[in-house]
Amino acid sequence: DAINSACGFAESATGPFYCPGDRKVYIDLGFYEELQRQFKADGDFAQAYVLAHEIGHHVQTLLGTEPKVRQMQQADPSRANDLSVRLELQADCYAGVWGFYAAKRNLLEPGDVEEGLRAASAVGDDTIQQRARGHVVPDAFTHGNAAQRVRWFRAGLDYGDPRSGNTFANDR
Repeated sequence: DAINSACGFAESATGPFYCPGDRKVYIDLGFYEELQRQFKADGDFAQAYVLAHEIGHHVQTLLGTEPKVRQMQQADPSRANDLSVRLELQADCYAGVWGFYAAKRNLLEPGDVEEGLRAASAVGDDTIQQRARGHVVPDAFTHGNAAQRVRWFRAGLDYGDPRSGNTFANDR
């Protein structure tokens, strides 16, 4: 229900996250129940999407993208949310790239892609805010809206190329 990481103290309410400080992914398994029950995104591939997204953040750390984005956020705090969204959407694309190669290896079952797309949509900032607040505040987005998350996950799934996830050069 709670843990100390190199990124600080986290509770199950924090949700899944990647900590670049210790290069670990933290997932409270109760989140998967929440994903199914509250977000209506069930299935093993929905769960795999969440994990692949977090591993995407590890890839960003290895490539130097994550620390570069943090520096840019500190240099220009007015762009912090926009940069956070772009980083998250890139992690969605990287999750899709994993899905592309899982499909190439015949590891996917019928309906898996749809499960992943449903999960990507369900965890869009707009979807979560609408459920929690009853309205949407785009300036408070940190991960991207449902359509953006689906778009970038789909880009990875369709092309299988991490370069297709340059969310920093493209319009979100």
